[in-house]
Amino acid sequence: MGKIAAGVRHWGLAVCVAAMLLVAGASVAPERTDLRLLGFVLLAVDGLVLALRRRAPVGVLVVTAGCVLAYQALGFEVPPVALLFAVYAATRSGHRRPVLVVAAIVLAAQPFVALVSPGGPRAGEAFAQGVLGLGWVLACAAAGEALRQAEQRAKEAERTREEIAGRRASEERLRIARELHDSLTHQISVIKVQAGVAVHLARKRGEEAPPALAAVEEAAREATRELRATLGALRGDEQHSPHGLEQIDELVQRARSTGVTATLTVAGHRRQLPSAVSRAAYRITQEALTNVARHAGPATASVRISYGPDTLTVRIDDDGKATPRTDPVPGVGLLGMRERVTALGGRLEAGPRRDGGFTVQATVPVDGAP
Repeated sequence: MGKIAAGVRHWGLAVCVAAMLLVAGASVAPERTDLRLLGFVLLAVDGLVLALRRRAPVGVLVVTAGCVLAYQALGFEVPPVALLFAVYAATRSGHRRPVLVVAAIVLAAQPFVALVSPGGPRAGEAFAQGVLGLGWVLACAAAGEALRQAEQRAKEAERTREEIAGRRASEERLRIARELHDSLTHQISVIKVQAGVAVHLARKRGEEAPPALAAVEEAAREATRELRATLGALRGDEQHSPHGLEQIDELVQRARSTGVTATLTVAGHRRQLPSAVSRAAYRITQEALTNVARHAGPATASVRISYGPDTLTVRIDDDGKATPRTDPVPGVGLLGMRERVTALGGRLEAGPRRDGGFTVQATVPVDGAP
């Protein structure tokens, strides 16, 4: 819509200038019919070509300068209005050198145009008129240059504001990272140490450590690693996150230690994928298995990773408590999974299965992933 409006404005100005030139030319047209017709055509072209001044400013400048010299040589003493607009447009676009060259050519050609013009001014008068016209040309060039520099300053100011906003966002990420580090790392470390001590004392007494206690110790250790990775992401270092499809076997194994009977199936040729896709697949599987352990009760979960030619599909099925009449609760976990998949240009399907249980399936394009 904006391009259409700009085109209408450009053509509107061009038609107005052409009409003004034709009206001015009608009052000074020579007697010869052939010269009159050619002059009117040049005047019309001189005005209408301004519609292309944004698309081809240098070309429009050259055409308008040629038309001015041509219709003045035919005896049409019409002010070079179109040339002034072309000079302004070319200078605003940053083409200062072509403007100077064209202005010098037009000024130098004025005496010769006067010699061939029927009934035109003498060479000296033509040169004086050319100097006056040069003043107008320089004024229009100065106006175009001033506006160009103003636009550049506005762009620079916008870029500076974006840099400041990005720097403030980075500082905020660092602040959050520090807060997370101070508030969570200590508590998780205490949990890990206490669980490790309990396991050690049980073994020292010759007793077998409860599996739940070992799972707590392992979960605390994994939470510490997760927290470090998250802090690295907040510091802008997420590209080096250690979690991806290479660790999917360990993830499924940890899910079994929480009481979920989990299986892993890999279909297709297992290969190296973009880090963003690999991380997303890991996080989606992690969140889905966590939801199974929290909400599905004693359940069996199957994880299937399918490598396609240009897509990766991750599907997690469980046989938990969900039924077809159960509406999935749009919690933070599902929302986070959907955001990850959408950011990569993929799609996520999550909902109860027809024969009971829940399914999460994410399909992510591999080619062109950020």
